[in-house]
Amino acid sequence: MITVCLHVRDASRERENTMTSTSVEERLAKLEQRHRELAAQISEVGIIAAGSVTRRYTRCTSVGCRCNADPPSPHGPYWQWSAKVNGKTVTRRLSAREAKLYQEWIGNDRRIRALLAKIRTVDAKAAELILRESVRG
Repeated sequence: MITVCLHVRDASRERENTMTSTSVEERLAKLEQRHRELAAQISEVGIIAAGSVTRRYTRCTSVGCRCNADPPSPHGPYWQWSAKVNGKTVTRRLSAREAKLYQEWIGNDRRIRALLAKIRTVDAKAAELILRESVRG
């Protein structure tokens, strides 16, 4: 009777291991598919740029100018792009058209960063599954 119980228990363990490895393989396949989907989305993003675009209004030092009136009416808007380049802040004045383009490119950069963060999350789950299985197997 003990022999029969051991065989049944061993068969049950084999089924569990087969089911577990199949489900792990399926989960890994799903994670790999999600990784590829996210990578494909990255490849569809256009030009990227770092930094920020700001709209500025300024005041001059001319005494009779409208920017010093009451109420003041400052000069502008002036568009500026600022970014760190080789550890230094670079600022460039832009036309309205250039500002619109830079805003799009900066948005693309943010989109890529968000997609990359999602890929890291998916890959961390896959790595955890792989490592857990390597310890078992």
